[in-house]
Amino acid sequence: MLYKFLYSLVKYWFGFNIFRYVTVRAALATFTSILFSLLFGRKIINKLKNFCHPNMLDFRNEIKEKTPTMGGILILGSLLISTILWADIKNTYILLLLFLTFSLGLVGFVDDWTKLKYKSYKGVRPLFKIVWQMFIGFIIGIIIVYNGNLSFNTSIHVPFFKKIILPLGEYYILFTVFIIVATSNAVNLTDGMDGLAIGSVLTVALAYAIISYVISNIKFASYLNVPFVKGAEEVTVFTAGLVGSCLGFLWFNAYPAEIFMGDTGSLPLGGIIGFLAIITKQELSLIFVGGIFLAEALSVIIQVISFKSRGKRVFLMTPIHHHFELKGVPESKIVVRFWIIGIILALFTIITLKIR
Repeated sequence: MLYKFLYSLVKYWFGFNIFRYVTVRAALATFTSILFSLLFGRKIINKLKNFCHPNMLDFRNEIKEKTPTMGGILILGSLLISTILWADIKNTYILLLLFLTFSLGLVGFVDDWTKLKYKSYKGVRPLFKIVWQMFIGFIIGIIIVYNGNLSFNTSIHVPFFKKIILPLGEYYILFTVFIIVATSNAVNLTDGMDGLAIGSVLTVALAYAIISYVISNIKFASYLNVPFVKGAEEVTVFTAGLVGSCLGFLWFNAYPAEIFMGDTGSLPLGGIIGFLAIITKQELSLIFVGGIFLAEALSVIIQVISFKSRGKRVFLMTPIHHHFELKGVPESKIVVRFWIIGIILALFTIITLKIR
C-alpha cells in the first residue's frame, strides 16, 4: 500500500501523481521483486543448504547433490512484498490471489519439509495435496460466483468465436476447482530441469500482465470485443510482480541451478496461472498459453494409460522433458527450446484477443 501514501503526497508535489497509474505501479512491482530476489537470494540459498543431505540427491545427476530445494520461499516472498507495496490489497481479486498463493505455498512447504525431515522423496500424501487444492479452489469459486460486488461473469467465452458463449452459472465453482487443481499439478510436473518451470511461468505471467491490463480497460475491452473485468487492473500489478519474481529466481535457477523451487514454488505458481486465466476470462485460452504445462501433464497421463492398458510405454520417461533427455538432448537445449515454444504460444494467445 506504499503507493497510496506516495500518491497522497501529490498535494505537496504534482510528480507524485504518477503513482496512481497502473503501468507505473506494475513496473515498480517488477523492479521490487527482482531487487528483493537479488538482495536476499544468496542468503536464502545459504540457509536452505543446511537442510540438504545425500539422500535427497537427484538420481540422475550427482552434481545436484547439494543443491537446496524450497526455493519457492524466495519466489513467493518477493511476490508478496511487491504486491503489498504496489497493489491495492483491498481489491477482491488481489485478496483472493494472496489467499491462493499463501494456501498452496503452505501445502507445498509442508510437502518439501516432510521430504527433508524424513530424508525421503515421499512428502505428504498425494491425495492430501489434491484435496487441499480442491478445497482452496472451492472457496475461491464460491467467492467469485456469489460475491455481488464483483459481478463476476460465470460464462466461458470461446476463443475465435465472439458469439459462442457457454453460461455455467453455479457450475462455474466446479470449473474453478478443476482449473486450479489442474494447473497447480501441471506446473509441479514441469519442474524437473534447471530453469524449465520458472522460465515457462515467466512467459505465461508476461502474457497475463498484458491481457489483464487490456480487459480491465473498458475501451480496450470494447474494441477487442472481450469481456470487461472491473477491478482487474490491480491484477496487472500482481502479475508484474510475478514476472519480477520469476526473473529474480531464474537468476539462481538457470543452468546449473543453485536452488530448486520445490513444491513450495510449483504448486502456488500453477494455481496462480489457473486463477489468472479465470480472472481475465481466458479460461479456454489457457490451453494455448499454458501449452508447455499441458504437454507435460498429458505425457504423464498418456504414459500411465498406455502402460496399464497395453503394458507398453509411449515415452522413454515422463514428464516429456525427461523423454528428450534420455534421447540424448542436452538439458540446457531442452529448456531453451521449451522456452521458445512457450513464447510462441504466449504471443499466439495474445493475438487471439483480436481474432474473433
